[in-house]
Amino acid sequence: MKISEQWLRQWVNPNNTSEQLAEQLTMAGLEIDDRFAVARAFSGVVVGEVISVEQHPDADKLRVTQVNIGEAEPLQIVCGAPNVTVGMKAPVATVGAVLPSDDSKGFKIKNGNLRGVASNGMLCGASEIDLTDSIDGLLELPADAPIGTDIRDYLGLDNQILDISITPNRGDCFSVRGIAREISVINDLPMQQPEIATNAVTDDGANVAASVEAVEACPRYLLQAISNIDRSIDTPKWMQDALIQSGLRSHNFLVDVTNYVLMELGQPLHAFDADTIKGDIVVRLAQPKETLILLNEQTITLTGDELVIADNEGVLALAGIMGGKRSSVTDSTTNIVLESAFFNPLAIAARARRFGLHTDASQRFERGVDFALPELALARACDLLTSVTGSQAGQVIKTESSEHLPARAPITLPLTKVFDVIGIDIEPAVMVRILTQLGFWVEQQADALVCTPPSYRFDMSIKEDLIEEIARIYGYDNIPSVLPHLQVSMDYDDTADLTHEMKLALVDNGYMEAISFSFSDAKLETLLDDEALGEVLALANPISSDLAVMRRTLLSSLLPCVQYNLNRQQPRVRFFETGLSFVGQSINDLVQTPSIALVAVGDIWDEQAYQNRALDFYDLKHDIEQLLPAQIDPARVRYERSALAFLHPGQSAKLYIDDIYIGWLGQLHPSTAKQLDMPMTWVAQLSLAPLLDLAREQQVIATPSKFPQVRRDIAILVDSDISLQTLESTIRKAAGTLLTNLWLFDVYQGDKVPMGQRSLAFALVWQDNTQTLSDEVVKAVTDKVIESLVQQHNAQLRDS
Repeated sequence: MKISEQWLRQWVNPNNTSEQLAEQLTMAGLEIDDRFAVARAFSGVVVGEVISVEQHPDADKLRVTQVNIGEAEPLQIVCGAPNVTVGMKAPVATVGAVLPSDDSKGFKIKNGNLRGVASNGMLCGASEIDLTDSIDGLLELPADAPIGTDIRDYLGLDNQILDISITPNRGDCFSVRGIAREISVINDLPMQQPEIATNAVTDDGANVAASVEAVEACPRYLLQAISNIDRSIDTPKWMQDALIQSGLRSHNFLVDVTNYVLMELGQPLHAFDADTIKGDIVVRLAQPKETLILLNEQTITLTGDELVIADNEGVLALAGIMGGKRSSVTDSTTNIVLESAFFNPLAIAARARRFGLHTDASQRFERGVDFALPELALARACDLLTSVTGSQAGQVIKTESSEHLPARAPITLPLTKVFDVIGIDIEPAVMVRILTQLGFWVEQQADALVCTPPSYRFDMSIKEDLIEEIARIYGYDNIPSVLPHLQVSMDYDDTADLTHEMKLALVDNGYMEAISFSFSDAKLETLLDDEALGEVLALANPISSDLAVMRRTLLSSLLPCVQYNLNRQQPRVRFFETGLSFVGQSINDLVQTPSIALVAVGDIWDEQAYQNRALDFYDLKHDIEQLLPAQIDPARVRYERSALAFLHPGQSAKLYIDDIYIGWLGQLHPSTAKQLDMPMTWVAQLSLAPLLDLAREQQVIATPSKFPQVRRDIAILVDSDISLQTLESTIRKAAGTLLTNLWLFDVYQGDKVPMGQRSLAFALVWQDNTQTLSDEVVKAVTDKVIESLVQQHNAQLRDS
């Protein structure tokens, strides 16, 4: 936003330079993007009065003038401007003057001779002194311009223009009043606001009725009719200069007044041609397919969620954004209706961009305009119009719904919290002064300040907001740099490292990591449905139809990755992923479980010349056991048959360690694989938390026994349906502490083994840390093992 320093200083005038003023604003959070003078540097140009004009003897388009610049003798200047006349006042570049030019040296004025006539200087148009030309010819100055005065002083061309970057949360600073308020607080100076007359009703007939249907979007709406405006009166020069220096064009007095109030107070206004309004004005939502021709002659089709101003014949304006062509003021308009309103930012946001529009009004309303400002701004505009043009003002029509206006809740700021955040002690009186001057209502308590934000501060809601206000006004430069008090925790979270070790173990076994969304396809979740997995959480606004629910298992993310690779002629696929699985139908009961999942398809090795084979359950079990910490005693690991509906009932298992459920593994059910158009697929998912806890267990280091081991082998006949895990558990319980190792080394089913049974051979390794084991002791514990197998599983000891 561009703003005139001279205009700012009319409101508050601190004793500092332009550079210091810009630095203050920047340090207060209102960054100065640029700062420049109204006109580039030039010298030697003064106010002059043309006292005679004669035709050049040898040139039809040239005139010979005599110009009074306040010296003893007038200057003779040859001029080609078509508007030069006797008595006019214009800028005069005297001999030796340097005018701005594209090169850095400037254009120097010298004595000249034009077609045989001497010329001692130059009469200037606006462009010669780095202003915008509005006419083809000389810049005509007011009749009261003092002759001989430096033109830079008279026109205020040394005035600085500040280009300020306003952050989205500071909509209150989109005006001279808002910036001046900041400067007054920073410098602890009073702010001189212009006197705004309360206009008495001078035309009882100039009234208009209004109603608001969309009260939530427009809780405050004001109208005032102004009639019999003298359109022959031009915009005063001071107003034109203020607008032009703020980056706005000067149009006509009616439009210029609304723009001036916009820049001065920050309240967008709109003027309707009163003679074009049919019936009453209503503020409502647009009807679908309604059309409106805007001021820029763009025709838009409304969708139904836009806030509009309408009369009996249709839409007059797109509220808070741009007016319509039908009710726009023209050069012949003498009766207007002025609108001043508070529009809810959510009712305006995004509507302008929808139609490719960006206006000063929408820019402010989207960020939030002071909801207490419309009445003041309307009075200011009415005062300017009636005082300059002698027009008459009608009754102010006000429609308001106080319950829909924004609320400003008090914020409690503990005084100790200021020190905790900023790091320095600030006197409570200083805090009260800063916040009060910023417009807060402050109640000081013993250990806290209770602050109610002003109507124009939409960005104040928590105590940290207040602390930021105190810090920036107090001055960041006044806050000393000190080393923070660091409380370093030496606790090391090894989760990432331990998880990385698991990933490396899988990579060593030929797996590749996949990273995918936590969302999945509802159809795939249906295929992988099972009561044990829990409920599915559907997304309120999914990014696509195939990512509409949260995954209950990481398979929902991995299986599509496998399908993608299979469809691209990759027959052997190994993937794993770590991430969260989500169970629950609402946010309140949602359970998020960190997990690691595997999926494998194809042969055990890549294609090669040697014998290959398909991956089986034991290969998958081997890969899973690589994730278990090396120090885990195999006796703690237990597998049970899994009953998950999407797994093969005879090729799947649940994994337990110390009776803690870890996860499941097995073959994807053939019917599920068929529906997914996939071959035999092996899958697994384990919870990360118990695995990490196991990895963190302290490994007990024991001194190796110096006494020899003793091995005994036993072979037994048992029923085929008795699991190996059950037999091993029986052996360990019966053997006691002397058994140091146990493994199965032979399985036989054949002619010499009865139908329904199998022969299993186990190796038992015995060792005592305190003495050499005798044959009697070894025989006793071995016999105990055999006896337990016979009693519990009806086993038969094989002799050969």
